[in-house]
Parts: sequence; structure tokens; C-alpha cells
Amino acid sequence: MSGHAAHGVVFAVSAIATLVATGLWRRVALRRNLVHAPGGRRSHTVATPTLGGVGMLAGFLAGMAAAWAMPAFGDVFGASTEPLGLVIAVLVMHAVGAVDEVRKSPAGPAYLHDGLSAPAKMAGMVLSASILALAGITILHFRVPFGESLGVGDLFVLSPDLSFVITVVWVLGMGTAINYIDGLDGLAAGVVLIAAAAFYLYSDLLRSEGIIAPGSIGPMVAAIVAGMCLGFLPWNAHPAKIFMGDNGALMLGLLMAASTISVGGRSDDPYSGQAFFFYAPLFIPIVILGVPILDTAFSIIRRAAKGASPAAADKDHLHHRLVRLGHGQWRSVLILWAWTALLSGFVLYPAFTGQGNAIVPFGVGALALALYTLFHPGARQARKGEPVPVGDSVDSGD
Repeated sequence: MSGHAAHGVVFAVSAIATLVATGLWRRVALRRNLVHAPGGRRSHTVATPTLGGVGMLAGFLAGMAAAWAMPAFGDVFGASTEPLGLVIAVLVMHAVGAVDEVRKSPAGPAYLHDGLSAPAKMAGMVLSASILALAGITILHFRVPFGESLGVGDLFVLSPDLSFVITVVWVLGMGTAINYIDGLDGLAAGVVLIAAAAFYLYSDLLRSEGIIAPGSIGPMVAAIVAGMCLGFLPWNAHPAKIFMGDNGALMLGLLMAASTISVGGRSDDPYSGQAFFFYAPLFIPIVILGVPILDTAFSIIRRAAKGASPAAADKDHLHHRLVRLGHGQWRSVLILWAWTALLSGFVLYPAFTGQGNAIVPFGVGALALALYTLFHPGARQARKGEPVPVGDSVDSGD
């Protein structure tokens, strides 16, 4: 079986398993009162089941089991601790998010409806990321743009301790980014679906060119993540029948981190025709996931400027601003899906054609500037002379 066919099977198994398991879990969640009640910052009008990440976890495990049973993935599973480490890390991350969701639901103790404390949640995420790094999924190489011109060299081989720290930070950043953008029905699942599909195309191209090893776990994980998101979307599209919860969002962040690390942080070979991307090994996923990453960066800066905790919830995420601009839930989601697809196509075009590398950093900067100009707090009010609203009823993942 060819590589594309094998990845297609894994994708399909993950999608079908997630679709079925999420429907079954939804019934359990309703019976157990594991729901998000309407009101406050939330836009739904009826109690909606949460912890949809349980169904996504089933899809991940089914996809991993299918891959393990297929000879085409022998190089991935043979004599490597990475697949087992990934499964354990995913289970830990899922458990952290699940505990947080249960504590916030009516099913949790009455005095614990605020979820996990920020330090406890961070500790759990660090534990999961550490397991991933100990299993061997770490960033090994880093390229510095124009390093030769600056006299410092362009390729750095990271020491084991620095590699471990950077890997943990990357996982935390990815998990936080996906969790922050999980604020409208179908938004996070759709953004990650597009991003995972785009990154699969990129990593499969590098694999076919011999730039990454045949045993790299990256393309397989990207295919599984895309399947999980596709299977979950019918349940999560507006009006959502179930929310993925922190257990789903954090798990998706970990998986995207694992996939991008396995590709972007492993090669020391500057790919001819695409050297720009290897000057910054994690440039591709940063741009493909530009919407949640930019949203996270804006959130941290915004909250720091106000003297608030980075973990404090607010109502100024990109999706909040789009809704306040009058787009509504569906149109806001479609706009952010389109931005993700546009960013993905923009950085993948040079990778597949070998042309246009020079304009990529300027184009990405222009797109980022356009995002900020359109969606920064007060954009609409500044144009119309209206006061900035202080209320919002949209769900938010943070």
C-alpha cells in the first residue's frame, strides 16, 4: 500500500471513530449532567454537553491502532518510543482538560465550579509535554535567519536540556493557542482541520523528497488529527450539539505540536528551492496556525497591558471582535477558516513550486497586519464613533 493510501486509511478510521464515539459520549454527558449551562459569556441557549474531546480521543486511539496494524507504518512503530510516548502524553493532556471541564460542569462539586487553578493546569500541561520530550519527540535543530551574515552561523544543534525546554514551551504554546480560539461553534475544529491537512501536504512532500526520515511520525499524526476534526465537526458545527472542552482543545494542541516538531525541528538539510522555511524550521506551522497563534499573542499582550493574568478570560479574542462587527457565529467562523486556508496556501505555494520564497515573509507580515487592523479592539467603534461595548455572550475556550 502506498504512503498516501495508508495515510488515507488512518484519516478515515480516525474520522469515523470520532464521529461515532462523539455521538455515544454525548448521550453519556447528558445523563451525567456534564454540560455547559447557558448564560454569562456563553451564546448557546440550552444546556449543551461538553467533554467532546472524549470522542476525539477515541478517534486518535483508533487511528493509532490502525496505523500500528499496517505494514506501511513499520518504520514509524519499529524500535521507536515515539508512538508510545505520544499516546501517554495525549492521555495525560486529555485528563488535565477533562478534570478542568468536570469541575466547571454542574456535575462537579458545588464549590469547585471554577475549574482547575492556572498553576495546576499548567503543571499538568508541562507533565504531558515532558513525557512527549522524554519519548524522543523534541526539537533538535534550529536555523537562524541570516546567521552566517551575522557571524553566528545559521544552524544550531540544540543541547539536550535546551531541546527539552524549547519542546515543552512549544507544546504549551500550541495547546494554549487552540484552547483560546475554541470560542465559537466549529471554529477550533475547522481551523485545526485545515491546518493539519496543510501540514500533512507539506510534511509528505518533504518525506517524498527524502528530507525527513521515512519513520517520521509527523505526517501520520497530521492525518490522524485531520480525521479527528472532520469526524467531530458534524457534532460541533453551529448550533453545536456538543463542545470539545479543554480536554479536546489541549489534546489537539499537543498533537499539532508533536506533528510539527517531528518535521520542522528535526531536519538539518536546507531544502533546495525552499530554503527560507528551513531558516526558521517552525515557520510553516506558525503561519498555518497563524489565526490562533496571533490571537494568543494579542491576548497575552492585551492582558499584560491591563495588569491582568494571561490566564484571565476576556471578550476581545478575534472571534469576539468579528461577532461584534456584526458577522454572527457562522460568518465569523467561515471568515477565520478562510484566513487559515489563505495563510496555508500562501506558505505552501513556494514549497510545491520552488518559486516565490522571497515574498513570503512580506506577504505573511501583510496578512498579519490586515488581521490586526480589521480586528483589533475598537476597530469598528473607531470607524463609526461608537463606544466600545463591555458585554459579550460568545463562548470562549479560555
